[in-house]
Amino acid sequence: MNFLQTVGRVFLAFLATAGRLTMFTASAVGHCLRPPFYGRIIVKQMVEIGYYSLPVVGLTAVFAGMVLALQSYTGFARFSAEGAIANVVVLSITRELGPVLAGLMVAGRIGAAMAAEIGTMRVTEQIDALTTLSTNPMKYLVAPRLIAGLTMMPVLVFIADIIGVFGGYLVAVYKLGFNASNYLQNTWNFLEADDVISGLVKASVFGFIVTLMGCYHGYNSKGGAQGVGMATTNAVVSASILILCFDYILTEIFFAK
Repeated sequence: MNFLQTVGRVFLAFLATAGRLTMFTASAVGHCLRPPFYGRIIVKQMVEIGYYSLPVVGLTAVFAGMVLALQSYTGFARFSAEGAIANVVVLSITRELGPVLAGLMVAGRIGAAMAAEIGTMRVTEQIDALTTLSTNPMKYLVAPRLIAGLTMMPVLVFIADIIGVFGGYLVAVYKLGFNASNYLQNTWNFLEADDVISGLVKASVFGFIVTLMGCYHGYNSKGGAQGVGMATTNAVVSASILILCFDYILTEIFFAK
């Protein structure tokens, strides 16, 4: 009976958390669609999410492309299929590695920062002060971050795709001895619009997930500094898990036959 009680408590806690998250998401999306809009805050968050995340995302993408080209050559050389390296690199980067790696990097950087910032405002009662001053915290704190994440992640991923393919080009041409023009021609011939579009759609979803988890855990944090630390950790972990889950779901939607 004790085991069943534990399972029941865990299940009920999960349902309660899912309900709170659903209500928070519905409220946040509603505030994103209704005026007024805080344009200055939205632009500030777009710069924070997009511009300041570009170095870490670009560095991750270029090394992912380089490693992918190197490992693909090691495997394909056994079957004399080295010419398919360009195809594998561009397909893997645009469909999967670009959006997923960028999402995970932004989750570690932006999700944690949002949870810490909003969580600190919660435990120091600054959010209550906003309500006292007739400013809706959801409209002022959450909506601009969701809009910025939804719009800037596709831009980040598009740049990461270019950098990742360029990383594969560098390794293929300057280390493995491929002909530069042939490599670029194979990349261009194999690339399809659906591959890029699917990656950008994933990026928008991942950007929404990262900002939503950061805002949700920060907004509902409690217990002082320890609570803020837990909110930061939970924001990164939950965002990373949801990115991987939704990556499979969106891949199934786009490419399942």
